[in-house]
Amino acid sequence: MTMASVAIGWQVYSVRENPLDLGLVGLAEFLPLLLLAIPAGNLADRLPRRTLYALAIVVDTFVAVALLVVTLRGAGSVVPFFTLALMTGCASAIGAPAGRALTPSLVPQEILVSALAQRSIAFQLSLVAGPAVGGLLFALKAELVYAVAIVLQIVALGCVVAMRKGRVSVTTGAVGLDEVLAGVRLIRRTKVLFGAISLDLFAVLFGGAVALLPIFAKDILDVGPQGLGLLRTAPAIGSFVAALLIARFSIRRRAGPTLFVVVAGFGVCMIVFGLSREMWLSMAALTLAGAFDMVSVVLRSTILPLVTPDELRGRVNAVEMVFISGSNELGAFESGVAAALIGAVPAVIVGGVATVVVAAVWWRLFPSLARVDRLDDLRPVALDSG
Repeated sequence: MTMASVAIGWQVYSVRENPLDLGLVGLAEFLPLLLLAIPAGNLADRLPRRTLYALAIVVDTFVAVALLVVTLRGAGSVVPFFTLALMTGCASAIGAPAGRALTPSLVPQEILVSALAQRSIAFQLSLVAGPAVGGLLFALKAELVYAVAIVLQIVALGCVVAMRKGRVSVTTGAVGLDEVLAGVRLIRRTKVLFGAISLDLFAVLFGGAVALLPIFAKDILDVGPQGLGLLRTAPAIGSFVAALLIARFSIRRRAGPTLFVVVAGFGVCMIVFGLSREMWLSMAALTLAGAFDMVSVVLRSTILPLVTPDELRGRVNAVEMVFISGSNELGAFESGVAAALIGAVPAVIVGGVATVVVAAVWWRLFPSLARVDRLDDLRPVALDSG
C-alpha cells in the first residue's frame, strides 16, 4: 500500500498540478472512517477479528487492481482516484480495529510492550521499502507499481488466513448504542489515554507534510518520482531505526515526558523541512521527524492496550483509528487546502510551529499523562469506574 501511495500522489498531482487534489484524496479516505469506524469497532468485539481483517485486505486488493486499470487507460482524471480512496477508507474502517486489536490477544501481558515494538518494526519495514521501491518502479513503468502491490496484497491475505489464534467474539446480547459507544466513553474518562490520542491527532493534523511531498519533489527540490520515493522513505528510515532501538532498550522511565518532547521535536523537524531547499537537508529533517514520530506511536499504541480491557479493545481501537485518520487523511486535506491558499512552504512551516504549540498546551491540559513514568505500571481501567 505504501508503494501504491507514492504512485497515487504523483499521478493525482500530475493531472492538474493542484495541491487541493492531494488534500481531497486524504478527505476521501477519511470520510468512510468517520462514519463506519465506531460500528466496525463493535463488530471487532463480536466477530472473529481475523475474518474482518482479511475482508479489508480483499477490498484493498480490489482497489489495487482498479488502480492498475486506471493507469493502463491513461490516468487522465482525478475522479477515479477519489472514488478508490473512498473504498480504501471503507476497508480501513472495517479492518483496522480488528487488526490493531489482534496483537494484544496473541501475546501474554508481560511481553506486550516488546511485542508492540516488534510489530512497529515490521510495519516500518514496509514504510522503508515501499516508497523507495514504488518510486523506482513508477519511474520504470507506472503499471509495475500496482502489479507488484496486487501480488503483495495476496500474500498478506494468505498470511492473515493462515492465522490459527486470536480472540473471537466475547460480547453477546443485543447491540445498542450504549454498547457501540463504550469505547468512546472509556477514552473520554481515561485522561492518560485521551491525552495521548488527542495529542497525536492535533500534532500530525498540523505538522504532517506527507501529502505535499509530490509538490516538494516536483516544484521545489526538482528530484522527480525517484526523489519522491526517497522523500517518502526518509521518515520510515528514521522510524525503523527508532523502533529497533526501542525494541532493544525500551522506554523504561519517564514515558509521559518523553511523549511530549518527541512531539515537539517532530514539529521542529517539519519547520526545518519547510525551510530547506537542499535534498540532503530535507531528507535529514524527514528522517529525524520519522524517528520522533515512531517513539510517539510506540508510546501511544502501548498505552492503549495496557489500559483497555480486552473486551473493549476493538471499540477503543476504532475510536483511536478515527483520531489517527483525522491526523493523517484529514491532515492531508488540511495540508492541501493550506498549500492552495498560502503555498506549500508556508503551510509546512506554520504546521510545524502549531505542532510545537500543541505539545506545550497538552502538557498543561493532561498532567496525568505528563506524570506517566513506567509503562509496565499501567493496568486496564475498571469497566465500572467513573
